[in-house]
Amino acid sequence: MQIPLKYGCNPNQPHAQITTPGTGPSGDGPLMVVNGSPSYINALDGIRAWQLVRDLKAATGKAAAASFKHVSPAGAAVAGELSPEFLKAFFYASPEDVPGGAYSPVATAYAKARSSDRVASFGDFIAVSEPVDATLAALIKPEVSDGIIAPSYEPEAFDMLRAKKGGKYVMLTMDPAYTPPAVESRVEFGLALEQTHNDIAITADTFSNIVTAKKDIPADVMETLIVATITLKHTQSNSISVGYQGQAVGIGAGQQSRIACTRIACDKADRWLLKTHPKALALQFADGLAKAEKVNAADNFVRHHELNQGERDELAKALVGDWSPLTDEERADWLKQLDGVVLSSDAFIPFRDNLDRAAASGVGFIAQAGGSARDEGVTEAADQHGMAMSHTGVRLFLH
Repeated sequence: MQIPLKYGCNPNQPHAQITTPGTGPSGDGPLMVVNGSPSYINALDGIRAWQLVRDLKAATGKAAAASFKHVSPAGAAVAGELSPEFLKAFFYASPEDVPGGAYSPVATAYAKARSSDRVASFGDFIAVSEPVDATLAALIKPEVSDGIIAPSYEPEAFDMLRAKKGGKYVMLTMDPAYTPPAVESRVEFGLALEQTHNDIAITADTFSNIVTAKKDIPADVMETLIVATITLKHTQSNSISVGYQGQAVGIGAGQQSRIACTRIACDKADRWLLKTHPKALALQFADGLAKAEKVNAADNFVRHHELNQGERDELAKALVGDWSPLTDEERADWLKQLDGVVLSSDAFIPFRDNLDRAAASGVGFIAQAGGSARDEGVTEAADQHGMAMSHTGVRLFLH
């Protein structure tokens, strides 16, 4: 079956299509377009994102969601309780104000995934492991998003989402039973490459080789390690993922050095974690600000120390009441008191500087492949920071 696409990566590449195996009685393939006209990049994001949520559900048994931009996740999560602090920090309605009076599990998963980096998620492609219900559709409807891939859509949810973007919102379905061939191929510059599909499963056993003095990994932290590590499996390498409470809250993707990935992931995680600081939760916004403007203001508040004077002036216009920026001491104290922050690497960690940076973000648990000539020094750094570190023996490069 052939699915036409609007164009390739760019409008000057007019020929673009997907060829799928015919698996249904009418020759339909596993991937179907049910609304809109996807672009080549939409298709890549959807296919990559679907694999991530598929793996997350298989590993945890929970509904999963991902927010993708340019073939890497901006955020990923499994279903979980949304605390009052979370709802306030990330501008979500109270449960009694959503359809049915409660967030469905898949809606909580997407709320968490979208919160990871709301700025990066602007114009995202969404993937969810469960049928889209009205609660999730209501959550997505006001967001700036290019499309979604899911197993199916409940009628009310389908109608809500189909109305987005003047009826052009891209909606795809994927058959959950579809399994890809054992060997996959791609063509680069007219040359065909083949490799075995990466079907490695990430489970609690993946993290059994703990090489540090600290050995205990609580069950909830183990779930977060699984989420963070599966996220790396579907992220452009090199990559680092920082996780907290069942979601990836900071992702550093596609960098040439591991420390660059670590800095990006930890900086993003810091911004996420600091948005639940009491001073951030107490912010009052000027009348008339749209949700996106509030999101930007909250983001700029927690990174006030990085802003130039013009940006600080704009932030001052967005906020009302008595407020003051977080001091360096307040930032450090808040991050250090957090429990259960994890960092996972898609390959071995070669130098201790990665762990030193992670410690400043409150990371207490590390997963990495191991096998570096400098493993001993990195393990020593983990012990000095009181971290538990696992050598998984698994490399998760993706290109």
